[in-house]
Amino acid sequence: MQRLQNRPQFQAVLAGAIVAKTTHFALHRNALDAKPVQAEPGELVDTSRARPLFPIQDVWLGAMVPKRWAKRAVTRNAIKRQIYTVSADFSHQYPEAAYVVRLRRDFSRKEFISATSDQLKQAVRAEVIALMQAGVKAS
Repeated sequence: MQRLQNRPQFQAVLAGAIVAKTTHFALHRNALDAKPVQAEPGELVDTSRARPLFPIQDVWLGAMVPKRWAKRAVTRNAIKRQIYTVSADFSHQYPEAAYVVRLRRDFSRKEFISATSDQLKQAVRAEVIALMQAGVKAS
């Protein structure tokens, strides 16, 4: 499993379809595009410098946890860790494509007081497992 590393990769995947949703997360998928540059007819393009967006045919994954929904960096990092850990278990069940797990709603601060509590990690883990299972069924 490869990780998404730059903004164009994330943008390309987010432009794809939403495969599965849970209360707090959405799973986006887009097929791997082997074409590095699309030119207009008659336009000259320097292909020597162009690289494909996804150079390896594999399962690509990114985690997107916006500040809007997780204010503290500690919380964002804990959520991302749970996403990457759980998705590694499911990577062999997914076809070769690029995926982004996006946090789309905040976890209640009244329910999860601590920024990195075990309860929060367990809740995130359970929901990401449900999301990945729904994504496998949709694939």
